[in-house]
Amino acid sequence: MKLKLDLHDIFNRGHDIDRALRGIIDEAVAKKATLVEIIPGKGSGQLKKRVLRFLDQKEIKELYHRVEKDSKNFGRLFVHFRWK
Repeated sequence: MKLKLDLHDIFNRGHDIDRALRGIIDEAVAKKATLVEIIPGKGSGQLKKRVLRFLDQKEIKELYHRVEKDSKNFGRLFVHFRWK
């Protein structure tokens, strides 16, 4: 199962960004999704940095396996989950 989160609509609302990120991670855990695609967009790269900082928090990092930056599309990240 793959989930997708597009942050284009809320790029300038900090609390909404964190809430959306937390929501998609929680949904992935609940549904045991293998992949979450997060689209911060290309822009200046600030939103992508914010997403990466969010994913790097200790309590969030414990929930997923790894983060992959899309080599073909700068404005896209993949968060991989591994379930036993």
